[in-house]
Amino acid sequence: MSLYYFDASALVKQYVQEPGSTWIRRLIDRVAFDKEQGNTVFIAEVNIVKVAAALAILARTNKISLRDRNIAYQRFMDDTAHLYQIISMETSDFHSAAHLTQRHPLKAYDAIHLAIALRHHHALARYERDLIFVSGDRQQLEAAAAEGLATDNPFDHPSPPDSPTP
Repeated sequence: MSLYYFDASALVKQYVQEPGSTWIRRLIDRVAFDKEQGNTVFIAEVNIVKVAAALAILARTNKISLRDRNIAYQRFMDDTAHLYQIISMETSDFHSAAHLTQRHPLKAYDAIHLAIALRHHHALARYERDLIFVSGDRQQLEAAAAEGLATDNPFDHPSPPDSPTP
């Protein structure tokens, strides 16, 4: 049984072919098809906007077609309703994130992601459950590890070749 927290850099790999996409898709497939195993992907509510914006930017910069963007966007929105566990932001997350920026070289949204993941990690620890923080941002992963989270990076799981976007 595994519990994952995905930031936007990891989550977008489910919808757009990038290095690490195959690994991310396998993790998410385990969540989707093995619910009885208790595997769960948690995402922050802010990821809804961050992933949508990332898809739009990829289309505007011609890295994906408008058609692929529309398909990816619709799949993502469907998955937010049925597949992922959404963690709402709390006022305390902003204060925690501000403190994290003083201890680690984090950008604002990276600090917010880490603060939300840490809050959720502490809540899960009461049930002796660990949360794995998944991101493609090494600086964010280093900060997460320093704060006591288990981490994983999709870029550390290349598979030749990553499968095409479903």
